Amino acid sequence: MLRWLIGGGREPQGLAEKSPLQTIGEEQTQNPYTELLVLKAHHDIVRFLVQLDDYRFASAGDDGIVVVWNAQTGEKLLELNGHTQKITAIITFPSLESCEEKNQLILTASADRTVIVWDSDTGRQVQRISCFQSTVKCLTVLQRLDVWLSGGNDLCVWNRKLDLLCKTSHLSDTGISALVEIPKNCVVAAVGKELIIFRLVAPTEGSLEWDILEIKHLLDHQDNILSLINVNDLSFVTGSHVGELIIWDALDWTMQAYERNFWDPSPQLDTQQEIKLCQKSNDISILHFTCDEENVFAAVGRGLYVYNLHMKRVIACQKTAHDSSVLHIAKLPNRQLISCSEDGSVRIWELREKQQLAAEPVPTGFFNMWGFGRVNKQASQPVKKQQENATSCSLELIGDLIGHSSSVEMFLYFEDHGLVTCSADHLIILWKNGERESGLRSLRLFQKLEENGDLYLAV
Repeated sequence: MLRWLIGGGREPQGLAEKSPLQTIGEEQTQNPYTELLVLKAHHDIVRFLVQLDDYRFASAGDDGIVVVWNAQTGEKLLELNGHTQKITAIITFPSLESCEEKNQLILTASADRTVIVWDSDTGRQVQRISCFQSTVKCLTVLQRLDVWLSGGNDLCVWNRKLDLLCKTSHLSDTGISALVEIPKNCVVAAVGKELIIFRLVAPTEGSLEWDILEIKHLLDHQDNILSLINVNDLSFVTGSHVGELIIWDALDWTMQAYERNFWDPSPQLDTQQEIKLCQKSNDISILHFTCDEENVFAAVGRGLYVYNLHMKRVIACQKTAHDSSVLHIAKLPNRQLISCSEDGSVRIWELREKQQLAAEPVPTGFFNMWGFGRVNKQASQPVKKQQENATSCSLELIGDLIGHSSSVEMFLYFEDHGLVTCSADHLIILWKNGERESGLRSLRLFQKLEENGDLYLAV
């Protein structure tokens, strides 16, 4: 049975002051996840989860093993062994819709400088690619072109037959940390503090060869880029180690908005001193994004921030959502948000409308989208007044899932089968909707009685 955290059960962060962390009591009436299954197969940190279909997912981590699971029952379906070091990236490569034979592939990259392609149905190793000069840190699929890309110290383009179509020259010893597809056959790559726009050139009548061209370098970040996702078809967002958030136009690659006011710098400190202090606290690093049609949700240090795309301002924030850095967030239906953290917890939040946040007002300057760059104090006064008078929202804690004993690296949400979390404690936990599971058990019992004829005898 799931053990809930009693309110106030967490240790305060520091001796002098009590942690402002929001807590929730044992009675979590709005939290559906009241049952759990603990899945054991890994021998080291489990860092990655990827959904294969409506009922299966794969896990991978530092032991170099990939395990395929049934999300409904928790049954271990396949174990894929082939890497000799930790896995650094994993993606799925679905078959084309026009293809009669549906054969989904799993691609895994490892610190052993290989990429292995697996058949997700049989676990068979389709091919092992070992021509890399550095560790591949990210993989992405361009479904429309039916190719996939690997990013390390260079960027390579591969087809479904695993032929190397083209590659860039050596980009950086830092390597590519993130890749996303943008319009016009382009991709944007995060390389240290720099963004590089590449364009893929497909074969034509005049040229039978694929090519990849460097189009533009974007040098606006002051520190390493830690997060990069598409917001929609027209924009993408990046976040850095020192709390810089930039929203970009995906068509012309210009900045739509820039903000880095995630702390209140003292007047006597210069920029480098500010950055040094913030790096020490690590409370402003933007580690992850998620979004929907209305909002961008940002994991900033230990906090969560909600930026509304239409209103062009932050509408809700929890400065201390967790005891430690928030590693992964995802938006659920019904205005809910889930976050997981280095503190070992998984928390469920609900975005609620509220006339004014008296307990925790939205800080002036956070994600300020009226102008670019740092906002001066005079210019921020009308903005502050407008924020205070406008309808805001709050992030209310409705669930706290305590089951892991170490950092929770990420999670997956299945609409029908619950929540899956993976952790540095080597475990995977499948969190189940208790009411739903109870109903399913009753249904199975009645079906079994009916099959055996016992139901009619009882009547």
